[in-house]
Amino acid sequence: MIALVFALQPLASVAATLLRDPDIEYALGRLAKPVLDAAGLPSGSVRVLVIKDPSLNAFVVDSRHIFIHSGLLLKMKTPAELQSVIAHEAAHIANGHLSRRPAAARASSSIAALGLALAVAAAASGANPEAASGLTLGAASTADRLFKSHTRAEESAADASAIRYMAAAGIDPNGMHNVLNLFRGQELLSEHRQDPYARTHPLSRDRMRAVKALSAGVKKPAKQDPTAVYWFDRTQGKLSAFLRASSWTLRRADKSVSKDIALMRKAVAYHRKPDTKKALAHIQQALALRPKDPYLHELHGQILLESRQAAAAVAAYTRAANLAPRNALILGGQGRALLVNGQYKKALAVLEKSRARDFRNSGVLRDMAQAYAKLNKLGMASLVTAERYALRGRFKDALIHSKRAVGLLPRGSAPWLRAQDVLSAAEAQAKKKKRK
Repeated sequence: MIALVFALQPLASVAATLLRDPDIEYALGRLAKPVLDAAGLPSGSVRVLVIKDPSLNAFVVDSRHIFIHSGLLLKMKTPAELQSVIAHEAAHIANGHLSRRPAAARASSSIAALGLALAVAAAASGANPEAASGLTLGAASTADRLFKSHTRAEESAADASAIRYMAAAGIDPNGMHNVLNLFRGQELLSEHRQDPYARTHPLSRDRMRAVKALSAGVKKPAKQDPTAVYWFDRTQGKLSAFLRASSWTLRRADKSVSKDIALMRKAVAYHRKPDTKKALAHIQQALALRPKDPYLHELHGQILLESRQAAAAVAAYTRAANLAPRNALILGGQGRALLVNGQYKKALAVLEKSRARDFRNSGVLRDMAQAYAKLNKLGMASLVTAERYALRGRFKDALIHSKRAVGLLPRGSAPWLRAQDVLSAAEAQAKKKKRK
């Protein structure tokens, strides 16, 4: 399920939106693994996430996340091009460039600090893809300073490291040169007309020549990895099916590298029309080809749930969760389906599992609050609501609900202590706001 979340502003005047989808994130993880391993970064500890933005950009803000704009992802033509971007951003992490970023970046992973600047990884995973729920993160000026802080020296070092990673992973390093070619001539434009990548990653002819020379010195792999080609095409196919017009997708779906991807793209396109009958027919055909694919089962569940077939959606999400029991986004979808179907206790148990794996998922917190309320556990409903508002940086609302939770929960209990933590953080933010 592709879900939308308002996220941080990498440029002062442009609000960005985070896309969350278990299929796309898994595919990006598969594509990233070879270069992350070569960089000495455990692939499970670095997540590649997509920002909904048609401009061309990629960036890092901490050592655990690499962000890529949807515009850049859809512009690429080969998995090597995508992997070159991931390798370059991984090099900023591995080379320690982040340690020289503003102090705001070092503090951003703290839950208690300024509304969680790294809560960009949170998402309303149970939300309708057409209805973005909010998550506001930090001041644009701080983000602008952070993202513009790369230097030419850092870029050159990151390029050289990225080429080494790609060579070690057996990936064609010309992918990086192809990506840089997308930005040729950007420095001749006025700043407001440049793509964000050209502003945040200084370009030069010397840099282009250096990358070309480094790439030429690497022995090229004999052929592209078919597995990488598959997951790259699947990522682009699903992303474009949700972001572009259904008619555009239906005209191009049959050009996919495999029949299951073509069927998946058509299922999304028909779902968005909406034509539920055709959407279900196509996703079922895709499942016949890949019956053990949890992400196709998850998409099946999404289509059913958004078509108001809650009981069938529960069954589809349950099959997905059985195949990928550790995937927080799939568990979140399963919990939401159970909630809509009136199975409140089961929903709560599944949502707790989801939250344990992704504590910043605001959609799961929203659904948990509803489940607690249905079960007449009002103190817990207030607690998770307070946590959700704190996560979204809405400390005034967090203060109200955390006070309510403190009054309803058993004094000294673990939930009561959690409520006290949110209350303290919200009060600190209120005092800070008054001082300003």
